[in-house]
Amino acid sequence: MWDSRKRSRVYLSLLALLLLAVALLVAFWPRPTLIDIGEVNRGPMRLTIDDEGRTRVRDAYMVSTPVAGRLLRVQLDPGATVHKGDTVIAYMRPSNPAALDVRTREQARALVAAADASLRVARADLNAAIANRDLARSEQDRTGQLARQGMTTEAAVDRTRQEARVAQAHVDTAEAAIAMRQAELANAQAQLIGFDDQGMNAATASGEGDIPILAPASGSVLRILQQSETTLPAGTPIMEIGDINGNLEVVVDLLSTDAVQVSAGQRVFMDDWGGEGLIDGEVLRVDPFAFTRFSALGVEEQRVNTVIRLISDAESYRGLGHGFRIETRIVVWESDDSLIVPASALFRERGEWAVFRVDEGRTVLQSIQAGRNNGVQAQVLEGLDEDDQVVLYPSSDLSAGQRVQQRRID
Repeated sequence: MWDSRKRSRVYLSLLALLLLAVALLVAFWPRPTLIDIGEVNRGPMRLTIDDEGRTRVRDAYMVSTPVAGRLLRVQLDPGATVHKGDTVIAYMRPSNPAALDVRTREQARALVAAADASLRVARADLNAAIANRDLARSEQDRTGQLARQGMTTEAAVDRTRQEARVAQAHVDTAEAAIAMRQAELANAQAQLIGFDDQGMNAATASGEGDIPILAPASGSVLRILQQSETTLPAGTPIMEIGDINGNLEVVVDLLSTDAVQVSAGQRVFMDDWGGEGLIDGEVLRVDPFAFTRFSALGVEEQRVNTVIRLISDAESYRGLGHGFRIETRIVVWESDDSLIVPASALFRERGEWAVFRVDEGRTVLQSIQAGRNNGVQAQVLEGLDEDDQVVLYPSSDLSAGQRVQQRRID
């Protein structure tokens, strides 16, 4: 009986050791590494430069005050329709001339006195010229009568005729001088016009001198810069006018390193503008001048304005206006049939591009020759075939010949 108990204890111990060994073997048995697997396939591929742009009216007009004066309150609102040469967008009332200081006023008065004296001198010269002309004409008549009676020579007649003509020329000169002196007097008197001039005050207050400002182009009022009634100098912007129906374009400030890859005529796709569908466009021009801008992180960047023309029907992007945000994708390269591998499978190995190809559950280090890369897809020139499987996002501890298994996502 004792021997049977002893043998049972031995058997149980051996069984426990066997179970422990099996458990340890299962626990430490090498398992395949879980990975994400992608496939190499053929299809169209496109390389784009993506950036944010702003819409703008191609031919926008900034309306400014034509003269210095008081701008009456603008009655139009943004979005109002205007017609070139017909719609009155605002009224200007010319302001009184500036008040004169003491010195300037006395100088103006002296100029008036001098101009008045010059006018009197000119009138006196005219009277003298008229008297000489009348005398010359009388001499001409008497000489003519004597010549007809044979009592004088023809030379005397010619001399009196010439003297009469010279006298008439002096009269004409004196009359022209009077006109000049009158203009100088009026100019000098205008220098004395000030705020105390009651005639000017009455003219400006009556509204008879209001200047209408007509719309320079047909379209809509984009924005009003000055709507309240106020006094403005000449050339002050009042509002901006443009045609947003079919006259929009997009401006994108690209990094200069991206702008060198862009040229006129390249296709552009625009989305994320608030409406449905894509908007087609093409590059109109790339400005030759770059400017400096600081990014949100404070990094200094050289930017280049790129203008894009919208070629989609205007109805497809109705609702867009001046200064709206839009995402642009400029196509710099595309192919209808390329061998494509996910870009996340690529890594650098000894200065060359490489991937881990999955062959019968094990990894194979494969060097490849990569072409274009848009960040999502990469073009394969050599090293892979269609339908090959590759490891996505390979970790640093993954090596060739390692057993792998597709990670399952429940």
